[in-house]
Formats: sequence, structure tokens, C-alpha cells
Amino acid sequence: MSASLLSEPGETVWLRVDVGLPMAARREAARLARRIGIDEERVGSVEIAATEAATNLQRHATDGALVLRVALDGEHASLDVLATDTGPGIADLPGALRDGASSAGTLGVGLGAIARLADVFDIHTLPGRGTAVLARFHADQDRPQAGSVEFGGLTRPIGGEEMCGDTWAVRYAEEPPAESEEEPESLPRPVLAMMCDGLGHGPQAARAGEVAQEAFRASRATRPQQVLEDLHRAMRGTRGAAVAVVRADFAGGRLEFAGVGNTTTCVVTDGRRTSLLSSPGIVGAHLPRARTVVAEAAPGAVLVMHSDGLNDRWAADGFPGLFARRPPVIAAQILRDAGARRDDIGVLVLKEAPAR
Repeated sequence: MSASLLSEPGETVWLRVDVGLPMAARREAARLARRIGIDEERVGSVEIAATEAATNLQRHATDGALVLRVALDGEHASLDVLATDTGPGIADLPGALRDGASSAGTLGVGLGAIARLADVFDIHTLPGRGTAVLARFHADQDRPQAGSVEFGGLTRPIGGEEMCGDTWAVRYAEEPPAESEEEPESLPRPVLAMMCDGLGHGPQAARAGEVAQEAFRASRATRPQQVLEDLHRAMRGTRGAAVAVVRADFAGGRLEFAGVGNTTTCVVTDGRRTSLLSSPGIVGAHLPRARTVVAEAAPGAVLVMHSDGLNDRWAADGFPGLFARRPPVIAAQILRDAGARRDDIGVLVLKEAPAR
């Protein structure tokens, strides 16, 4: 049997804050919801959430975006409505989350009602800096219980481009034991996570990223260095890329890392950040023997991987309370503070799923 792909970037729409944002958000959210099979009654809930989130951005953000993202988890799809802004933050978060509390000029449903409509809701706010709000809608309401690892990533092309050379993917490192009677998705299995930064930007960088995704999906390797070797062979003839691969075993408290080129991989634990260092080189052109780095994944550890489109000098203790939130919210807040508009951006966050 082959190892199972868990996720890679689905269709992502970035909508900037302008006068037409609420209408565009409603239209695009409905389109994506129908595309992944959300039923018509639930499409209405998606439209309400997207419009309210967009109107809040319009009224309160000094800068920001609404991100509509198809989130893939094995064979299951969801739609993420993710609002991220630079703004005043929310001084009274409990009050703002009361059902029915809303800003003047919005639909009147407020954050509390968005939380009620969504299958998954999360929020993080920093006074004077901004807020990230996540509302996730599942396509299948009877989806099985999530596994032992949760993850989320964001990609954004450089300004003026539609294609992004940064990408990521997550798959199981190994198949579950054949004798197991448990649902495979519920087992605490290690995963492999890849962050890829295709050199440059535009179609050729995006093609390098696509080949990396395909090779990662096809690889049967179970260790990061082996995965890099598979990607290197597949990517010959492309522009090449910087690639980092982590084998994450949160249940066992162990991370294995190998990387080539300029990406950032770090482990955040109790507000402290530990970086895992890559080797020089280009996957697809010049692959050195990348050293394998082993790190501890203590309880509550969060793994963050990103391209050089984000400044790697962000401080973990500069985001109070963030690393207890859902991965897409973590990714959005780091991207807001550390992301640049002059390069493609990719960021991926993994952590142990909360006990259910």
C-alpha cells in the first residue's frame, strides 16, 4: 500500500479590502462552497459568514484581506473563510463573541453568530496590531473524527502574479498496521510535511512547485533525507527549489528534519522558538547530503515552516496566546506581521490535535 496524502494547497482566493469586498466575498465563497459539494442550505450560511467578515474588515481594518481557501484533509474538503487584518484589534473579545453583537453597518449577525454557523471557529486578536478570524465549513457533515495532527497553510503569489511558486504538502509517513481495527485517520501516526519555494516567481517557479508536490505525493520514502532525494530526481529540468521536509511524530515527541536552500523551519514551545537549519543547495540542481536534525516535540509544541517570502526574525513571544490557536490562524498572524509583498509567500503550521 502507498502512503496517504493528507493535504496540499487547494484553490485559494485573496480579496483585498475595498468598497466591493462584501459582494466579492459573498460571490466567491458561494462558488467555492458549491464546488466542494456543500449543500445549498449551508451555502447560505457560508455567504452570511463571508459577507459579515468582509464588512468587519471594511469598517475596522487599516489594511487586511479576506482569504477563501479550500482546505483538504485526506478525502474530505472544507472551505475556510479567513479574515486577517492590521488594525486596532478587539479590546473586549468575550463581548464581541456574544451572539447578536455586531458592528454598525454589518448584517447584524456578528462574530458570535459566525461561530455558531461554522463547523470550526477560531479567533486571535492583538490590541493595536490586528485580528485573524477563521470560520470553516465542512462539505461532509458526517466526516470521521480528525486524526492526531492538525495543520494548515497559506500561499500567496507576489503582487501582479496569479501563480505562486511556494507550496506545501502533508502526508502520512507510513501506513497504519494492517492488524489495526481502529479507523486509520484516528491513529497517532507520524506525518511528513514539505515546504517548497520554487526559485524566483511566476510560471516557472510555480512549475517547480507543482513537480515537487507530485514527487512528494508519489514518494514512498519515510525519512526527510530520502524524500529530498526523490524530489531532486523528479525536479531535474525545472528551475529548482529550496525545500524543507519534516517527519513529525507529536505523539512520540520527536521531529526529524532535513532541508536544502533558504527556507525557515522552527519549533515553538512555551513562547520559545528553536530553528532547524537547512544546508546550502538547490533541489533539482545541486543536492548536498543534507544533515538530518532531530528535535524534541514537547507537549504543546508547534511546527512552523515558511519560505523566504516571510522575514524569519519574527519572535514567538511577540504573539501572546497565538500558538494555542488553530493552524490557519497561526499562519495568518505570522504572515501578516512577517510577510512581504515583493515575493511569493508560503507558510505551513502543524501541531498535535487537541484531545476529543
